[in-house]
Order: sequence, then C-alpha cells, then structure tokens
Amino acid sequence: MSKTLDREREEASPLSTLTPDAPSAAELLEKTREAAILLKAEVAKAVVGQDHVVDAMLATLLAGGHALLVGVPGLAKTLLVSSLAKALDLTFGRVQFTPDLLPADITGTDVLGQEEGRRALVFAKGPIFVNLLLADEINRTPPKTQAALLEAMQERRVTVGTKTHSLPGPFQVFATRNPIEQEGTYPLPEAQLDRFLLEIHVDYPSETEELEIARRTTSGARPNLKPVLTLDEVRALAELVPLIPPTDEAVSLAVALARISRPTDRRAPKEVRDYVRFGAGPRGSQALVLAAKARAALRGEAAADVDDVRAMAVAALRHRLVLSYRAEADSVRDADIVQALLKAVG
Repeated sequence: MSKTLDREREEASPLSTLTPDAPSAAELLEKTREAAILLKAEVAKAVVGQDHVVDAMLATLLAGGHALLVGVPGLAKTLLVSSLAKALDLTFGRVQFTPDLLPADITGTDVLGQEEGRRALVFAKGPIFVNLLLADEINRTPPKTQAALLEAMQERRVTVGTKTHSLPGPFQVFATRNPIEQEGTYPLPEAQLDRFLLEIHVDYPSETEELEIARRTTSGARPNLKPVLTLDEVRALAELVPLIPPTDEAVSLAVALARISRPTDRRAPKEVRDYVRFGAGPRGSQALVLAAKARAALRGEAAADVDDVRAMAVAALRHRLVLSYRAEADSVRDADIVQALLKAVG
C-alpha cells in the first residue's frame, strides 16, 4: 500500500515531467548534491573559509539569479567570484566599475566596419556578453551606467540603438560592494537592488582561517583550479531547481515574511512600523521561494520546506527593505529587521 502511494506521489511530482531518457529525479538531486561538494572543494583551493558565502553563491547559480556580495576590502570577494568561474566551464568577464565608466563600456556599441563588402555599422560586443559577469565595486559608477545593467539582469538582453542583442545563456551577474567607503560612490537604486536574488555579506575570517590565509597567500604558491562542471551540466542542474516543489507551508511563510515587511500591513511588527519606509514587494517572496528551492537542491532534497525559507530569508529580503533615518540613528540594520520578521511569524 505504501509503495503504491509513494509511486503516485512521484508521478504527481513536477520532477516526473522530465523526459524518459533523462536521469531520474533522485539521480539528478544526488548529482546536484555531489556537484556542490566538488565546487566547494575546488573553490577552497583558492579561498579559505567563507563556507556560508560559497553556499549562497551556489544557490544563486542554480537558481539562475544574480548576487550582490557586500564586505570590507580584503575579504576575497573578487577572488570568490573568479574562483567559482574557474571551477565552472563558463565564459567569464570582469568589469571594474569606476566613475568614468560609460554604458557602452559594458554593453558594447556600434562601430563603423565592413559588412558584406560595404561599410556599415557593426555591433562590437561589450564585456557583458559572457555567462558569468563580475561587476566589481558596482557602486563606484554613476546611476546612468548602473542602469545599463538593468535590462541585462532582468531580460538577459541589451538594446543598443534600435537593435536588441540576446545575452548567452546562462547569464548571471555577481557584483561586489564595499559598505564602508562613501567617497566617490553612488547608492544603488532600489530598482536595481531588487534585481539581485540574494545580498550576501562576507564577514571577517576566524582566527584559525586568518592564520591559514597568512600562510597560504605569502608562500608564493598559486592554486590551480580546474573546471568540475561543464556548461551543459550547469544548465541541466539549473533546469532542475524550478521543478523542485515547495511545501505549502514554505510558500505561505515566504509570502507572509514579504507582506509583514511592509509598514502598511496590519500584521507588521513594531520594528517594521518604526524603522521601515518601504518593505519587500512580490519579487521578494518569489526570490525567497526560488532560493529555498536551490538550497534544497544543493542538499539533495526533493522539496523545499520552511527550514529552507528561514535559512535564505535574510539574504533574499534584506536588500529589498528601505529603512528610515531613524533606523540609521538607532543603528538598526536591515538584517535586524528580517530577524524581527522571522520572530513575528513564529
């Protein structure tokens, strides 16, 4: 009786919609779990510690989203992204954002060239035409240039002149930002922050990790990272994540967290009413459910539950909250608000 019920559940699962020639759901989930272990081991050759950051980056990668890495200088934010790119057989590009950077420096532009034997405007691709783009110190460039990424991050395409050019698939942006340096920087617009699936904070290493960093980086040895996943394998694993079903409780929790982050919601906790000007929109709950699915896949789980939602809540929601001046005066952080949300929902 139980075997029949299990078979019926498997047939009803979205994972059962895979083609007959494809591996079973269990095999795909196991491959995802093993791939996460391999990737973390490869990145660890170059970066000491930061396991929670690598986990969040892998969740972003599988979910097909973008991530913003925030941390003070010297915490290997750039090295984390470049090491992940080396561990994957993906095309990789890096743009160092500066105050004089122009939109065309990112997207590309039309130049005069030869086409079919006659002079014509030919599109010269910019560095954005890669699978994985590192936008280094993204807040150092003016809003006009920052906006050049908006269409690319949302639509996976760029428009130059009257023509639209599709970006390669997958296309994902991993951006870095220094939270303490204000001179010569520009705040990221809320519309652009909302495009990031996760905001990942990179913390100081432990004393043991810092000792290993000091030894390793001063030895002169350079880690030799090799790809452990091909482009086709990355695509296959990314296609698995949307098929993972979340429990009803997980979806309800994600929606509830987004809704009570808004000061106008009658269930909003006191911290929200006191310190939040604008809460997370519907994209916040969508991002939270998707991130929870990716976390479940990385653990080889067939469904995303409330624990996955809780684990991803801070990274998925913190950058979608617009805090008031009172919050800054009282030293209240966006992460503190998300923790208050989690406490409010029990």
